[in-house]
Formats: sequence, C-alpha cells, structure tokens
Amino acid sequence: MAKAWIAVASAEHVRIGRQAGFMQVCHGKASPLRRITPEDRVIYYSPTVVFGGKDRLQAFTAIGAARDGAPYQVEMESGFRPWRRDVDWQSAEETPIRPLLDRLSFTRVGPNWGYQLRFGLFGISDEDADMIAEAMSCSYPNAAPRAVAA
Repeated sequence: MAKAWIAVASAEHVRIGRQAGFMQVCHGKASPLRRITPEDRVIYYSPTVVFGGKDRLQAFTAIGAARDGAPYQVEMESGFRPWRRDVDWQSAEETPIRPLLDRLSFTRVGPNWGYQLRFGLFGISDEDADMIAEAMSCSYPNAAPRAVAA
C-alpha cells in the first residue's frame, strides 16, 4: 500500500530534481530513500529558496510518486556521491504552508511543528497528502479514496 512522505530541501535543489526526475534527501543519504516504495507519494517542503540561505520560503514545492526501482548513487563534483530515487513529478503550484498549519495533522502538534522537518523525510497521513495536493492545485492520481456519505 502506498504511503505519503514529506521530504525537506531548499526550493533551488527541489527544482533541479523536478527537472531531472529524481529526489534526494538528507544530504544524499541512502537509508531514508530506502523507506520509500514505488507509488509512494512524495511532497517536498522547502524552508528556504537557497540551501543555507536566510530567505524564508516555507512552502510545498513539489509533489509526485516514486517510480519503480531502488535508490541509486550518482557521481558529482569533488567525489560527492549522493543517493537518489526517481520520481514522476506532477504539475503543481508552490504553496505556502502557513494557511494549512491548523488543518494538517502533522502541524497541529503546537508551536514546535517544524521540529520534525529536521529529519529530512517523514511519513504523513493520506488525508494530509490529499489536502496539500489540493492546495497545490494538483489533481493527484494516487489520492486516497474518500468515504462517500450515504
């Protein structure tokens, strides 16, 4: 059964991954990516525009589904070999998190809701993923089915 995840990275890094069809988390570590399975929903949250920058963005910046296949390593400059996972990114609008804070279960924990973002990748409920997708104007193909009132 597919799950939903929040991944954390600067918007600049997310845009690179969107364009090339991959995700990368936790400074290129493999173990977080191994928790994601094909068809899992991935939503990126970007605290800043540029990595290490002071420019607050605090927005959801990408949404997609993990493709078949395992994480893989790539060679970058200076011997940096980060791990990546391929993702089918959907068309979506970057969306600020602030208007959703009192609606998402993972942010209703109080004023320290941002603490979990330090982990770089964490699971969320299907309901939260659906709400974020809707806010991003994304008609997400793997949205969790909703109960129909009788």
